[in-house]
Order: sequence, then C-alpha cells, then structure tokens
Amino acid sequence: MRRLDCCDCGKVKRERLDFLADNPLYTKRFAYFVGRRCRQATIKDVAKELALDWHAVKALEMQYMQAQLARAGTPGPQVIGIDEIAIRKGHTYRIVVSDLVRGRPIWFGGEDRSETSMSQFYAWLGERKSSRIRLAVMDMWKPFRLATNAHAPQAAILFDKFHIMRHLGKALDTVRKREYARLAGRDRRYIKGQKYTLLSRKENLTLDGKKALKALLAANKRLNTAYVLKESFGQLWSYEREGWARRFFENWRASLKWQRLTPYEKFAAMIDRHWDGIAAYCRPENKVSLGFVEGLNNKIRVIQRRAYGLRNEDYLRLKILTCMLPAL
Repeated sequence: MRRLDCCDCGKVKRERLDFLADNPLYTKRFAYFVGRRCRQATIKDVAKELALDWHAVKALEMQYMQAQLARAGTPGPQVIGIDEIAIRKGHTYRIVVSDLVRGRPIWFGGEDRSETSMSQFYAWLGERKSSRIRLAVMDMWKPFRLATNAHAPQAAILFDKFHIMRHLGKALDTVRKREYARLAGRDRRYIKGQKYTLLSRKENLTLDGKKALKALLAANKRLNTAYVLKESFGQLWSYEREGWARRFFENWRASLKWQRLTPYEKFAAMIDRHWDGIAAYCRPENKVSLGFVEGLNNKIRVIQRRAYGLRNEDYLRLKILTCMLPAL
C-alpha cells in the first residue's frame, strides 16, 4: 500500500483499497460471506465455524448490514405500517415503521411509544416525503394517530384488522372465564382447558379440537352465541362500500341485545368510536396486505429469541431494518 504526502494538509495519507473491509485484516468479500452466514446462524456459531473472535464476526456482520441499507437506498413510502415492539422487560418500547408496498421495515427508533417518539419518524423522513404518504396502518393507539394527523394530515388512517380481532378474542375469553366461574361441578368440564379451542379458527383445529368445540358449544348456549358472533365479525372486512359495512356492523351490534355479553358490548362501543379507521379499508385504494406488520413482529421476536435478547440497540436496529432485504 503506497503512502503519499498530502499537499493540502501536509499529512501522510495511505492508499485506499476498495476491496478491504472496515477491518483491514479482512476483504469485503469475506465480510459479506460472514454477513450472509449470520442471517441463518448466531454470531457464536459463525465464530466457531470460521475460527474467528466473536467481536470480529459481529463487526463484519454490521458492515454487511450497513452495505445492505446503502444499496436499498433512501425510502419514500406511500403506505406505511406502524407498530411497537418490546426490546426488554419493564415496558421498554421502540417503534417500527414499515413500507407496506415494498414489504420492508424502514425505521426503528424512539424512546417509547409516545407521540413525541412517533414524531421523530416524520422528522427523519422529512416534510416533502411525509406529504406523499397516502395511507397509515396502525393499531388503535392514540399517540400514533395524533402524530400522523399532525405530520401527514393527507394520509388516511387504517386500523389493523389483527389488532381489532385480538380485542374480540379477549372479549370471548372474558365470557369463557365468567361462564366457568358461574358454573360448578361437572358442568365445568366442557369449558376447562378450551381457551385456545375457542380462540382458534375452526379450519385450523385438529379433529379432536373440532370434537371438543362441538361438545362445548352444545353444552353452553352463551358461549355458543359468543363464538358465532366472533366468527361472523370477520365479514366486516369483505365489504367494498362503507354504507354496507356500517349496516353489517349495526346488525351485528343489534344482535347483542338481550344476550348479556358485556365484554362484547364494550368491544362494539370501541369499534363505534374508531369507525373511521376501520371503514377506510372499504375503499379500493386502501386494499393492502394487513398481515405484514404482524408477520414482521413475529420475525423480530424470533431474532430476539435466537440471540437470547439483544442489548446493543444499534445492532438490533440493523437486524430489523435488513431482515427483509435481499442478500448481497
């Protein structure tokens, strides 16, 4: 490597070799090989396989992920998905924003899940690109909605279907617990241990699960009613006109009368309060994949579980932002 005297600053400069990694002991090709291996294995396993130090493997993988982000370029999303993840115990949250059209996470940050933390994303994205967002998919967390209305007022807000159905599942489970507490003796045997049988979709149950569900619904009329109402509510997302969706919801809500299903009545009131964010899905331009955000959360949990937790937040950010990018 040649050494040169710089005429501008008077210092001695060394020739730069583009094929070297940040660590001059390794080439970029080797760094990219290590990065590709770390997508399927832990740092410890890769270090053992290649006879390298653990810290060297981690540094090479971070260089690989930074190169992935550089190749992906600066995002300019039109449809975004917003959700929070817990990075450690004690209600410590970070916000993850995804580009639902390209199918990849584009931002990870914030100090919590407050409106201030959500505003950091729009400040990072910039006013010009924020004005291009036409749809924001999120759960019914108020700070996310307020920050989006403040920084991207032109964007329609759509509440995540899976988050809403999770609330309905909790209402069904509350009904199950109350029925179990109300009954005594042998009448409880149909309900005991059937929580996930009730919450699962019927087509996903095994043969034994379907038999247990049939016996449970035949033995308890109130749980049978609650289960049928829960299964029928999914029809709400099949309508293409808001008027028809609203009529379906009003009929569904009217069917709760005289059923004494208090958790369902609270759920219906919550849906009524957030109706605008649910009816937005009826518009043809808002028909996007709502399962990506939930699938990304599962992928992040797998990354954290494989490493038994990640304390380095910069490393976790790179892992999340590159988990959907193609390999180099």
